[in-house]
Amino acid sequence: MALHQRKIDLTLDRMLRILELLGHPERRMAPVIHVAGTNGKGSTVAYLRAILEAAGLRVHAYTSPHLVRINERFRLGREGGGVLVSDEELLAALEHCERLNAGQPITVFEMETAAAFHLFAKHPADVVLLEVGLGGRGDSTNVIEKPLASVITPVSMDHMEMLGDTVAKIAAEKAGIIKKGVPLVMAAQLAEAEAVIEQRAKEQRAPLHAAGQHWHVSIERGRLVYQDERGLLDLPAPRLFGRHQFDNAALAIATLRSIDSLKVPVSAYESGIAKAEWPARMQRLTAGGLVQLAPPQSEVWLDGGHNADCGRVVAAALGDLEERVPRQLVVIIGMLSNKDAGAFLANFAGMTRHIIAVPIPGHDNAYTPQALADAGRHLGMRIEAAASVAEALRSVARLAYEVPPRILITGSLYLAGEVLRENGTFPQ
Repeated sequence: MALHQRKIDLTLDRMLRILELLGHPERRMAPVIHVAGTNGKGSTVAYLRAILEAAGLRVHAYTSPHLVRINERFRLGREGGGVLVSDEELLAALEHCERLNAGQPITVFEMETAAAFHLFAKHPADVVLLEVGLGGRGDSTNVIEKPLASVITPVSMDHMEMLGDTVAKIAAEKAGIIKKGVPLVMAAQLAEAEAVIEQRAKEQRAPLHAAGQHWHVSIERGRLVYQDERGLLDLPAPRLFGRHQFDNAALAIATLRSIDSLKVPVSAYESGIAKAEWPARMQRLTAGGLVQLAPPQSEVWLDGGHNADCGRVVAAALGDLEERVPRQLVVIIGMLSNKDAGAFLANFAGMTRHIIAVPIPGHDNAYTPQALADAGRHLGMRIEAAASVAEALRSVARLAYEVPPRILITGSLYLAGEVLRENGTFPQ
């Protein structure tokens, strides 16, 4: 296949052109739930998929980025549960789009999105879950004229070079997915984001279902308690770890309860929330090539968080772990250089004295370990450098601990993907 421009250009012109050449597969797909936001999109999609599948529905899902294999982005709905697209079918879809495009300008993500729509139109399903790649207004997925619902997860500072340098500007981009008359389900937001999103919903006459206003979530005796005007659900805790996962799960519940055409039994909410998985989000690694390098009986956790708000929720999750089982914390971190390393690291100040910076293999735009160490120094942190995650784990194993440590590998989904690949843990 030909190489396409990787530079992100938030416009829909090229996307609309290739969809016309494909015979508008986006109009022939099953009804869509469209998910935008800064943090929690993937987890929210995972809950939506798990609940809908537990209700016996066939669910296609398009998510990004992938961690180990590109196939992870394309999940085809089947009775009894979806499957990742096969190598052969994905290649055929991409080659078909390539032939029709005939060398016209197009980005990699646009080509992948076109292939997803082509695949989803070929295979019958009940619901399609679409995760926005970047922003919302000009994202390649934003060509669905009337989805079942639009969903906006928490908005915070990320991708400022593309989306704007304030939360309000970023929220305006995310709010670009709101469609006339289509229910909008909104997670709890910073005040400036909330105001922008609510105004857009008002302009589009989109019925608003907002956290804290129209629906509420709480944790009671370790269980998820969800309440809206239709009643109360007392549900098991999410399988995914962290307090923030209760919010993500509740956002999925609110979304499904906002769609009149979907009849989801309580049993499906119970089963889906307890079963939903999403790799590299506070994922405990218990076996594998890298885990074997850590000190025996230590805990190894992986999280692809890469902005200040991600760091906050991960630090909170670590705080919960520390309350249950105290262990010394070691943070192994690698980040892309367009991220605010200082803002991310600040969340871990006071939680650990042992931070190891590593490069991200294959990414020239990543911070060097030395640059990450400098960012930590401004916060009064002492950060050492290692040539790789494997070398960092070996250095931890050489130290003497009274209690085996808790090790967090974090800072980038690209780093997380490398860790899963090297560890031999492949998302299914």
